[in-house]
Amino acid sequence: MIIVLKENPEQKQLDNLVAWLKSMDMEIHYSQYGSTTIMGIIGETSMVDTELIEALDIVESVKRITEPYKNANRKFHPKDTVIEIGPVKLGGGNFAVIAGPCSIESMDQVCSIAEEVKEAGALLYRGGAFKPRTSPYAFQGMRETGIEFLLEAKRRSGLPVVTEVMDVSHLPLFEEVDVIQVGARNMQNFELLKELGKLDKPILLKRGLSSTISEFLMSAEYIMAGGNHKVILCERGIRTFETAMRNTLDLSCIPLIKSLSHLPIIVDPSHATGIASLVKPMSMAAVAAGADGLMIEVHNDPVHALCDGAQSLTPAAFQDVMNAVMQILPLAYKGETK
Repeated sequence: MIIVLKENPEQKQLDNLVAWLKSMDMEIHYSQYGSTTIMGIIGETSMVDTELIEALDIVESVKRITEPYKNANRKFHPKDTVIEIGPVKLGGGNFAVIAGPCSIESMDQVCSIAEEVKEAGALLYRGGAFKPRTSPYAFQGMRETGIEFLLEAKRRSGLPVVTEVMDVSHLPLFEEVDVIQVGARNMQNFELLKELGKLDKPILLKRGLSSTISEFLMSAEYIMAGGNHKVILCERGIRTFETAMRNTLDLSCIPLIKSLSHLPIIVDPSHATGIASLVKPMSMAAVAAGADGLMIEVHNDPVHALCDGAQSLTPAAFQDVMNAVMQILPLAYKGETK
């Protein structure tokens, strides 16, 4: 439920309204949109008499929200959410590129790539320490050692780092990680999402392989319901009947999600297509569609990569993508693009 207040509401009436709502175990979130104050009411709102609230002098209007996601809903939070990751801002007109290898293979590899993607313009660095693989015989990542290498790359390059968590039991290892990624296979791992909701750390949530937009936003809601509103959505392709590419990149979800939610959304063209040559055009298309950022896989020797070499760009190819993206960015964004 949304309650829109009139300008300069009388404080005593407002206090009485808040006390009454809280007596019914309602959770109240405030947001400001210009001179308008909006109260987002979360709970079993069917028991709330909207006519009684509308009759109050301080209330402009009352509206019930039919969508199951509340915290993630733009109706509750009209302004775009801006996620701050150290010196980096993402969302609300702030564009950022995350780049790095699919999996961490060695200290030299992860540190050298970090310097190269930073020089090309990436603002955050990604690297997989724990790798969810379809085959149990495929490389599963360096795990704890991989995180140590990633943090060393962070110290040397100064870039905030992003890596994927696989299990709740691994969370203590992620204390110094700047952004925790939830992979597509874990998008509906609700127990994991609940634990991430208790953290004060940005969460990058990837869309599930066959998930609807509503299901995607409901997974974000799980994290936000726990108190952590620092959620970044990531479109990484969905499974369709098409087999020529790894997945089908659903760029139409970007403007649609932006109309439904205030959360920033980025695009991962590497996992979406699985083909290195398609990363550049899909990156450009994602920016044109309004994405708040990109996540691109970069490897110094893709042919011999232990994971997803076919979709990984060389540092030189990544620089070429960044040059193309920076030409399109001013056309797609009217706000800041740093």
